[in-house]
Amino acid sequence: MSGPESIDPVARVVAHEDIRQLAVRYAWLLDSRDLVALAELFVADVRVGDGVGRAALAASFTEQLRSIGPTTLFVGNHVIELDDVDHAHGIVYCRGYIDEPEGFVEQMIVYSDRYRREPDEGWRFVGRRHELFYGIETAERPYEQGSAHWPTSATGVGTLPFRLESWQRFRRGDAGHLGS
Repeated sequence: MSGPESIDPVARVVAHEDIRQLAVRYAWLLDSRDLVALAELFVADVRVGDGVGRAALAASFTEQLRSIGPTTLFVGNHVIELDDVDHAHGIVYCRGYIDEPEGFVEQMIVYSDRYRREPDEGWRFVGRRHELFYGIETAERPYEQGSAHWPTSATGVGTLPFRLESWQRFRRGDAGHLGS
């Protein structure tokens, strides 16, 4: 047997946790704009439009995110199906908060994912398909408030993601580069 039923129960639990961490890391690295590390969550031969590879993916992320402000992705439900010891697929619910140029948007997203376990890297995304339940522009624009001066005040703009070096590099146009 080589299908999912042949996977040792402990290996199954470890695989599920490793794959769950991919989704959580994806959210943090995208929000902090650490696009080189974000691309590293994918297999080396990831397909990106007409391109292939992590460098192409990092460039694609840079282009997609250049015109928007801060994002906050909140990962929720995660269904993982192991196909065999090295392949899996799943869905991840995600609540997205995105500071778009035309307004602040809240989205309910589902990512349809494919995963592969790489010999020296562990589990990686093969691909993610972003699907939308809905998106709604809010009346409030959270990043147009004054500073929260945390912990003095609980309302206003905080320090994240602005204090992060990866965010600052991205905004300067120096997000780092992946070797080919």
